[in-house]
Amino acid sequence: MGNRRRGHTHASKTPHLSLDTHSSDHEQGVKHRICMVSDFFYPNMGGVESHIYQLSQCLIEKGHKVVIATHAYGDRRGIRYLTNGLKVYYLPLQVMYNQSTATTCFHSLPLLRCVFVRERITIVHAHSSFSAMAHDALFHAKTMGLNTVFTDHSLFGFADLSSVLTNKLLTVSLCDTNHIVCVSYTSKENTVLRAALDPEIVSVIPNAVDPTDFTPDPCRRDNSKITIVVISRLVYRKGIDLLSGIIPELCGKHPDLCFLIGGEGPKRIVLEEVREKYQLHDRVRLLGALDHKDVRDVLVQGHVFLNTSLTEAFCMAIVEGASCGLHVVSTRVGGIPEVLPDELVTLCEPSVQSLCDGLETVIARIRTGNVASPATIHRKVRTLYTWRNVAERTEKVYNRVCREPVLPLSARLHRLRSHCGAVAGSIFSFVAVITFLFLLFLQWLRPDHLIDVAVDSSGPHSRWGQHVSKKTSKTPNPAVT
Repeated sequence: MGNRRRGHTHASKTPHLSLDTHSSDHEQGVKHRICMVSDFFYPNMGGVESHIYQLSQCLIEKGHKVVIATHAYGDRRGIRYLTNGLKVYYLPLQVMYNQSTATTCFHSLPLLRCVFVRERITIVHAHSSFSAMAHDALFHAKTMGLNTVFTDHSLFGFADLSSVLTNKLLTVSLCDTNHIVCVSYTSKENTVLRAALDPEIVSVIPNAVDPTDFTPDPCRRDNSKITIVVISRLVYRKGIDLLSGIIPELCGKHPDLCFLIGGEGPKRIVLEEVREKYQLHDRVRLLGALDHKDVRDVLVQGHVFLNTSLTEAFCMAIVEGASCGLHVVSTRVGGIPEVLPDELVTLCEPSVQSLCDGLETVIARIRTGNVASPATIHRKVRTLYTWRNVAERTEKVYNRVCREPVLPLSARLHRLRSHCGAVAGSIFSFVAVITFLFLLFLQWLRPDHLIDVAVDSSGPHSRWGQHVSKKTSKTPNPAVT
């Protein structure tokens, strides 16, 4: 574990020689047409949403065409354009639970086929095991003969019923997917075991943070007290029950200690009850849901960033906290030990007592001045993870994937039956055949050549840059006039 931690999942650590060697001149010139698919995207907030957006922007910067397909959010439906011509399809799909759509594997095919054909997509990149739309997109893309990539952002168990069902679905989705990306080595080991994958088709590419968005500002701190910042969804797996035990214990020992908590979720009521029971209204502030642009303004008010997660594949929040100059105290779970070097994080067991001991240690160091300055911490963090590096490594995955064949239907059926078990393999082989027949019906009903080709808003043939440059050229120069 020690060797893996300080490597911070550099490219040389991935087991695939083809991803580490220099690409040929031909590969460097290849520009892909990529469709990112997930149920989770803006205006919903979270790590997956940020990952998809930032990666897409960097891929556009490198000259690739990128579009995003997600489900409609309220009145946000149809096509929207974001920065640099990033096109987003908000499709009219029914949300079932926790922003994940209901799936029958058929109702999404007409919509996704239309997107893939209109945009002349060559690679479908799905995100998150929790996203039913991502699994649908993988299934349909392979039926249409497109190359597929999947990024897993989460860790799962193996014992409870929900994990067993999700793992079986993941096995079906990934058994014939060209390549899988995980955000940490722990996540890779978890995914390989859950989906019974060949480790050679799984790469580790971490998340990243834009350091210019998370800069320290010591003037915003109130140094008459010590502020612990928590920014998280207030749900069970984020360890909010642990936080509810930490708050009264530490507030009882340190009269100058305050908690600043951002985020929303069903566990908010637990924190409100603790605040009410111990009369901590002036020392525990619950900020509710935060826009991403407001996160930095909250972080810079703190001295310590606390993460109490019970499971994490890669915790972007602790990188954002460290980038703002806070010392991080976190549970030692999942891929978290790989994220930051020892001098920037204090790792604890996922228990109230262990976290309290870790916080006490950091508080004592703050009182004696034995901590690095926010600027020093920021300088160390800003070079660890950058989105341009993530995009460069993802581009190598795309170059590898586009050279691989897509399995024909007969080979897919054999792979499903041999890889997924007799029962599940037979069921999903039947689904694959029905999906293929449905696709033939849709192609007869509306052939591909009758579907209008969309105007590119990104990529080498983008009209977006041309339109902006024309508008700029028509704007008079105030220095001349």
